[in-house]
Amino acid sequence: MAENNNAYWSANIRLVTICLAIWALCSYGFAILLRPMLSGIAVGGTDLGFWFAQQGSILVFLALIFFYAWRMNKLDKEFGVDEQ
Repeated sequence: MAENNNAYWSANIRLVTICLAIWALCSYGFAILLRPMLSGIAVGGTDLGFWFAQQGSILVFLALIFFYAWRMNKLDKEFGVDEQ
């Protein structure tokens, strides 16, 4: 039982870490660090780096919320802790 719990929480923490890394890459990486490289690409009348800073990171965050919920439901079923 304890081994199953440890595996479940390990999978959960791995999923959270991956989601946070993706969000950090989009919000910090693309919007701040990679902005000079993205300045030549136009999106909605502005450059892509500015778009990521203003809109893209929010949209990525919302997509990650839905992905996390979907993936956690699968993990819950896999480890037998889902709500019936």
